[in-house]
Amino acid sequence: MRKVSGGEVAGILVAVFWAILVSFLAVALARLAQTLRATTKLVADVTDQAVPLLADASAAVRSAQTQIDRVDAIASDVQEVTSNASALSTTVASTFGGPLVKIAAFGYGVRRALGGRGDEVPAQAPRRTVIVGRTVGGTRREKRETRRKRS
Repeated sequence: MRKVSGGEVAGILVAVFWAILVSFLAVALARLAQTLRATTKLVADVTDQAVPLLADASAAVRSAQTQIDRVDAIASDVQEVTSNASALSTTVASTFGGPLVKIAAFGYGVRRALGGRGDEVPAQAPRRTVIVGRTVGGTRREKRETRRKRS
């Protein structure tokens, strides 16, 4: 038998360690390839689900924009109606307000003139209110009428 030298033993050991290292790397690469396949499948599934979701979101945004445009049109119409109503109110007030006030004043004057000549109805005594032990007079109108009658 032949004697094995130290260099040959060292070479065999290096070759065995090299084979073990290559085996570990092969297993790691196989697992990495499996992980990449799973990741690729996951990305494909997400893409398949995301495309319809994005289409639905796009449709919802278009619908919301349509509704916003409608609300904007309604708001501008309401503003126009409000402006027209204000103008109409001003026109009616200026057209009928002055003459109606004059007619009311004339009617009051006629009633006053005709009412002053007849027998006056005796007025009721002014109503008094008691607040925490003190008596308060009636309303301002009653006080004015009382002063007018004294004159």
